[in-house]
Amino acid sequence: MAMHPKAAATDVDAIETGKAGIGISLVRIGQILARPELAKWRPLMVLALLLTLASKVFSVYAPVYFGDAINVLSGPNATLAAVMLLLGWWTLARIMGSNLPYVRDALFAPVSQDAQRLIAVGAYGHAQGLSLAFHQTRRTGALNRVIDRGVAALDYLVRFLAFNIGPTLIELALAAWVLATRYSPWSALLAVVVVVLYAVFTGLLTSWRTEQRRKLNLADTELRAVAVDSLTNFETVKAFAAEERETMRYDGAMKTYNKAMVDVSRSLALLNAGQDIIMALGLTGVAALTAMATFDGRIQPGDMAAVILIMGNLYRPLSVLGWAFREINQGAVDLEKLYGLLNMKAEVADKLDAKPLQVKGGAVRFEDVSFTHDARSAGLSHVSFDVPAGSKLAIVGPSGSGKSTLLKLLFRFYDTGGGRVRVDGQDVRDLKQASLRDAIGLVPQEVVLFNSSMKDNLLYGRPDASDEDLREAARRAQLADFIDRLPKGWETRVGERGVKLSGGERQRVGIARAILKNPAILVLDEATSALDSATEADVQGALEEAAKGRTTLMVAHRLSTVAGADEIIVLDEGKISERGTHAELLAKGGLYADLWARQSRTYEDAAATERVA
Repeated sequence: MAMHPKAAATDVDAIETGKAGIGISLVRIGQILARPELAKWRPLMVLALLLTLASKVFSVYAPVYFGDAINVLSGPNATLAAVMLLLGWWTLARIMGSNLPYVRDALFAPVSQDAQRLIAVGAYGHAQGLSLAFHQTRRTGALNRVIDRGVAALDYLVRFLAFNIGPTLIELALAAWVLATRYSPWSALLAVVVVVLYAVFTGLLTSWRTEQRRKLNLADTELRAVAVDSLTNFETVKAFAAEERETMRYDGAMKTYNKAMVDVSRSLALLNAGQDIIMALGLTGVAALTAMATFDGRIQPGDMAAVILIMGNLYRPLSVLGWAFREINQGAVDLEKLYGLLNMKAEVADKLDAKPLQVKGGAVRFEDVSFTHDARSAGLSHVSFDVPAGSKLAIVGPSGSGKSTLLKLLFRFYDTGGGRVRVDGQDVRDLKQASLRDAIGLVPQEVVLFNSSMKDNLLYGRPDASDEDLREAARRAQLADFIDRLPKGWETRVGERGVKLSGGERQRVGIARAILKNPAILVLDEATSALDSATEADVQGALEEAAKGRTTLMVAHRLSTVAGADEIIVLDEGKISERGTHAELLAKGGLYADLWARQSRTYEDAAATERVA
């Protein structure tokens, strides 16, 4: 199948276009249900299956009692008691056949929910554990849909395969046996032939429809992803007056989805019509054979009613079987996509013998590091420097020179292409990533907050922190007074991505979070570049407080913020072009001095303009 044009750009890991057969899905479902976490539900699983089988037996034999009642009623020795007894058995069998599945569903509900929880949490956790590169190429809305549909598919497949298809085949065999032994062998043969024709017709059309459903799924994923992208970035949309443009983009995705839905709806109408015709002709044929046997005296009139009821009962689950077959095929596709996600390996993974970081002060060393990012033709080349424990290093340079890439390598979001990164003498590739990142506190250029309370966002740095530690961190980040003035104080919600706070307030929350974490290494990734001069001055004081006693790496665009660093390295096109203190670099008259002069002129011009105004 050709890849959907919209999917080609986003489905870089082939999750969306994954395919799977029912056999593979059965194996995977068996693996899920066999997990030790579900062992406590095994008795309920067995009981649910037995109730399903019992309901099929009652469904087949209920018409037999009804037919016998008619035969007794039309016979020469009819008695009301005999007729009422048979009608009672008929009623009981019908009630049991219809209601045992409800009992089964009630018993199986916790099993189904627990299995869905396990697979959903596993997929979510696996996605969280994948490398940064994966999340940079996947859209959140699309990834969420893959998980949601895959988890729903698990429930569909378990219910249809265990409680519908298998028991229906057993019901067909039992019905054929009753028809052949009690009534007419030809009726039994015709019933089997009709069911086979029905299954073949359903299978052929469903296979055709599965391709249509795949296209519909891709269109649906694109539609949801477009909506999430636009609504999540609403500030950018409004800033560029792009509301109409985004609406048109959504309209285009909706048109693609609508066309795919029309194709699916029309093919469904054809499938349902064909199924109804096959069932109607099959029922008429069995009725005709039974009628001829009645005229020949081989069976009684009541037997004809029983045969028709048996066929009617058989066709009812067959009608569901057609829908179930479609859902099973679709479920197999959705489950395959979920397993496509689960089978992905993190590009950056812990070694089997990885050890936790032994923090001895937080010294950082880059040894002849080279790295090229997929999105760039050039990268870092043979970069080496030391940051002694407790010292402050600043990294500056033009945009695209590799400043932030150095920090990503320190966090081990990527592995170096050459050379190594060491923390307290330990190669980061030999460490458990969680322990490495626990030792590093980050204040990024744009602090992204969760749509939760101020307290919860600060506690993200250290969830087990006491209220005293929390308040102390806020005080050191110059945030405590601001929080106290809020209407709901610490319980004030900050909005989606922290939109209810100003840029400076968000930065101080990020600083407080880093202080609360109490890391050995503090990383400041252009932490003030998005702020105005007045706000920068306030935040700079909080940053100085946060850096006390810690190894600090600063990436900065504004050189005024790094003048006090113990050492400054200047990157240019992925290489260190200069290094030294602020005074030494100015004295050299090189790239750093040039950047300083340009920024100084810019600030002077801005100040002059402000005085004139």
